[in-house]
Amino acid sequence: MRILARTVFGFCLLCLSVLPTPAPADPDLPASPPNILLLCVDDLRPELRSYGKAYIHSPNIDRLAARGRQFNRHYVQAPTCGASRYALLTGLYGPTGNTALAKRAEYLLNDPASVPPSMPAWFRQHGYTAVSVGKVSHHPGGRMGQGWNQDDQPEMPASWDRHLMPAGAWKTPVGAMHGLAHGEVRQKQPGTMDVYQSTPGDDAIYPDGLIADEAIRQLDTLTADAENQKPFFLAVGFIRPHLPFGAPAQYLEPYRGVALPPIPHPAKPTGVSTWHRSGEFNRYHLWNRDPNADADFADEVRRHYAACVTYADALVGRVIDKLEATGAAENTIVVLWGDHGWHLGEHTVWGKHTLFEESLRSPLIVVQPGMSRPGMATDAVVETIDLFPTLSDLAGLGRPAFVDGVSLRPILHAPETPGHAAAGYHHPGRTLRTATHRLVLHNNGKLELYDHTTPEAETKNLAAQQPDLTQALVEKLEAKLPPRTR
Repeated sequence: MRILARTVFGFCLLCLSVLPTPAPADPDLPASPPNILLLCVDDLRPELRSYGKAYIHSPNIDRLAARGRQFNRHYVQAPTCGASRYALLTGLYGPTGNTALAKRAEYLLNDPASVPPSMPAWFRQHGYTAVSVGKVSHHPGGRMGQGWNQDDQPEMPASWDRHLMPAGAWKTPVGAMHGLAHGEVRQKQPGTMDVYQSTPGDDAIYPDGLIADEAIRQLDTLTADAENQKPFFLAVGFIRPHLPFGAPAQYLEPYRGVALPPIPHPAKPTGVSTWHRSGEFNRYHLWNRDPNADADFADEVRRHYAACVTYADALVGRVIDKLEATGAAENTIVVLWGDHGWHLGEHTVWGKHTLFEESLRSPLIVVQPGMSRPGMATDAVVETIDLFPTLSDLAGLGRPAFVDGVSLRPILHAPETPGHAAAGYHHPGRTLRTATHRLVLHNNGKLELYDHTTPEAETKNLAAQQPDLTQALVEKLEAKLPPRTR
């Protein structure tokens, strides 16, 4: 009890210390606090029609892009779920790896005054009801422990009014995370679950259908008379297109027999890089086929990934339709965010966990009611840590003093506004993406420099040929990233 009391007392002191200075009335902001709907999609690269992939069927996300601001060059902080979501939910550069939020929870218990509030906690402090459904933090439902369902082990303490994960036939959040149709869960033995699947049935035969159903129920609750005096922060996290690539059969139909574009840069890197052997992908049943040597199999994998994108898009559409039906859309900021990218054969990788462009670039779309020039995309380079201060700014709360990110509100107002370099990190090292180049600084001191203004992009390492530029970017990267990412 003494530990709990100390935690609560310290957290209360922290709440008082980080409140922003009230800002003067701003005619560009709504008169009443806006609701926020945050839609998180796992392993979603910019494989969407609005991002130029003409063969992809993504009508619902495309209509968000038509109503809002699509960021064509948004970069996550880390090519892995836990560290990327830590950056989203704290606005901070942070530790690498999937235990980032678990470590934060431990620090919050032991020394609460040293831990700034998370994004949902920040909005709760300012009168919002904060609810998460599905995979928003690393564990779907936001709990840790065996099965990822222990109520006394929250992944983000003091953050949510409700954090929900309907597991259905999969029984536990960890079962749903890697589940296929009708309750099939991944076994510990590698190679026992098919890497892709297409099964006839409705949306709820896979876990994401249950997540969409619960999100719709929460919108009903949040907009009902009992809660309509408080704005809401609702975060909804869909698992697909995360492995395994399973979706109801109807979503594969648009891709049967469709010729896919060639895989860009399909060769394995020959020099220093963060290339890996696609271990997550290879733990599934592949029918003794190698997509790097079997073009037909590669295309089947890509088609099933596309089917999962279309499935996730349909679920996003259901949630948006419900938001509009409640009448709350007129005062709701909607964000669509992918937690990182995913290689589909580029550099012979099938997965994430590299510091290449394919792992670090993901979709970001922000819809602000009444925004100027909706539907105009921006090429400004931005990063995930910018979302927390952006949403706080749009809600009239200003930029929290403790975050590393910056508000993207100027770009929402004028899409031609320049962005800023994006930093990232993973176990092998750190990276900096500018408007023209990518630098990778390995922990052992080795360097990569790529020029994105050339067709070779990230296949030709120019670090030795351009030492002055390389050194300048190294210094910029080291100045930008705090020691906690090293």
